[in-house]
Amino acid sequence: MAKKIFNSFVKSLPNLYKAAIQSNDEEQFLSSIRAYASLKIEENISEESVRCAKTILTMSENENKIIFELSKGEKVYIETLTLLWNFLREFSNNYSKTDVFEDLLNLFLIADGTKKIKNPSDSKVRGWMKRWPTGLDKEIREKREEVKERLVRLLVRKIEKRGHINSRYTFNPGLSEEDKIKKVEEWWNDFRFHLSMAARTPGELNHFLEESLPVRVMKILNKAKNKGIPFFVTPYYLSLLNTEESGFDDHTIRSYILYTESLVDTYGNIKAWEREDIVEPGKPNAAGWLLPESHSIHRRYPEVAIVIPETRGRSCGGLCASCQRMYDFQRERLNFELDDLKPKEQWETRLERLMNYFREDSQLRDILITGGDALMTSNKNLKKVLEAVLTMAKAKREDNKGREPGAKFAELQRVRLGSRLLAYLPTRIDEELVSIIKDFRERGTKVGICQFVIQTHFQSPLEVTPEAKKAIKSIISAGWTISNQLVFNAAASRRGHTAKLRQILNSMGVITYYTFSVKGFAENRSLFTPNSRSLQEANEEKRIGKLTPEQEKELNHIFLSGEDLAKGIKEFMRKHDIPFLPTDRNVLNLPAIGKSMTFQMVGITRNGERILKFDHDRTRRHSPIIDQMGDVYITENRSIASYLREIENMGESKKNYESIWSYTSGETEPVFWLFKYPTKGLGFTSEMTNLAI
Repeated sequence: MAKKIFNSFVKSLPNLYKAAIQSNDEEQFLSSIRAYASLKIEENISEESVRCAKTILTMSENENKIIFELSKGEKVYIETLTLLWNFLREFSNNYSKTDVFEDLLNLFLIADGTKKIKNPSDSKVRGWMKRWPTGLDKEIREKREEVKERLVRLLVRKIEKRGHINSRYTFNPGLSEEDKIKKVEEWWNDFRFHLSMAARTPGELNHFLEESLPVRVMKILNKAKNKGIPFFVTPYYLSLLNTEESGFDDHTIRSYILYTESLVDTYGNIKAWEREDIVEPGKPNAAGWLLPESHSIHRRYPEVAIVIPETRGRSCGGLCASCQRMYDFQRERLNFELDDLKPKEQWETRLERLMNYFREDSQLRDILITGGDALMTSNKNLKKVLEAVLTMAKAKREDNKGREPGAKFAELQRVRLGSRLLAYLPTRIDEELVSIIKDFRERGTKVGICQFVIQTHFQSPLEVTPEAKKAIKSIISAGWTISNQLVFNAAASRRGHTAKLRQILNSMGVITYYTFSVKGFAENRSLFTPNSRSLQEANEEKRIGKLTPEQEKELNHIFLSGEDLAKGIKEFMRKHDIPFLPTDRNVLNLPAIGKSMTFQMVGITRNGERILKFDHDRTRRHSPIIDQMGDVYITENRSIASYLREIENMGESKKNYESIWSYTSGETEPVFWLFKYPTKGLGFTSEMTNLAI
């Protein structure tokens, strides 16, 4: 590989090669690079050429610079072009790390105009979308029925083996095999049954998957078990998997339940990516906020805080391999010991104290109740949490009557419940839950709350099953909006996959919210998708759903009408021949600074990972502490070449991704109007409470 790359430099970029061998030192080579890049910017061959030339110039300006890499908390020495100078001058086949040179080769070829970039046509993107089946497709539904029949028989054996333990899911004496099967089929529609029967060990998981997991994978999973990483995969979610060599592609789902070697090796030493999650009593967190509880409230921004109830909401319907709260699972603050997570007697007193924090804060007007998973909380306890929120919202409004204009506190306007159960375990959305959230919406509206959102997480079109469709319809019927956020891991990042997910969700009235790049710590190395691919997806795939200002206005009317949302969206897309609504923002959730895709590439490590200088999302309010942070640098978790090799192993053609090298800088997309806060109103203070910087 090294020889091939070297020959490409010599043949395709002879002037660059000549500058390298004729330069007496690296500074002379850097001067040649600067002159070359400036010339290519002036020539203005193409948008991509100019972007890459500007990046080459930026890299030359950052050469020999020592930066502080925020995610790892380490100093990094930038020596990108020095590495290139040595490679071209003193080439030998001994170079084992060639990803950095492959990246540089592509950057120079694009800047030079030798490598032309052609964006895919709309028809090409639609063709990529058609590759991905959904859980509603007839073929997939039929296959799932076969899998379900097999799983039901395995569950019969599991129940028999457990005997008469303290569980509602046991067989009465004397039942025939047929009766047992009927009983399990009846229980299948009860979400509690799936929680009770979840696979909790690698061996049981493999047993449910027909012993289909490779030896290499089983070794990793057993190592994970020995290190204390929880396993929790419900029979329902297992029914989405394909255990045959032929058939549909389920890589994206598997990437959520099969742990990677990098995760297992790192577990035990995982750091808190969101540094504001580290809280010491009486001290402000990394964002400068003073918090009442070290484990129940998480806060980064002035206007919103996360509440994690001390209920079963500290568990999930399954452990996602790329979970952003893996740090909390490592510390066992989140777990799957469901009986132990039942609320303790002191919880209601603590809940009142948490709500007082919102009531007495001058800026908070958005509460996100999550976990774990908010809907893992029982209906009874979720109702108590929502009642506490409603009481707080009323009190905060009443308090303002005694404050002068200009000194009033922000009132509660948005309530969100964070849950992946719509994908993991959709039968959780029962009639009682729907009744609870419908009642809360009706009463909440009267005290000024105007946005009610279930913030969910579908990762694959395969997760959109008839059961999920029913759950979605029920929630929307209660007057709540459903927004989806996707983790853009390697499997999910394949061409057309995210676009297809947007399409199928939109057809049911679900709005896409965020497309998150995987966070860049070592535990996610195997799942990481470079931010350049996220930009590529936004610019080359998501763009085919772009709306005109007139169309946005029409869509806004559909949302505000209060009529059948799914029907309105489908008719809107059909009328305008729009495959999906591009309402989500492609972003990276950065430590300490928040969500952003505004960055400039400043270098490449010797392993080929791009070094990016980020800026905050300037479209939203932040803690004032960001003005003291200085420059924010992130080293990506893998090279582009490594990423391309990974998806090639999944069956992708690297030719379809050739433009990825050209995405060297980004700008955060604007917030879609639906996700903007309502107008705050007159008379509210700009002063911040609970802040200590």
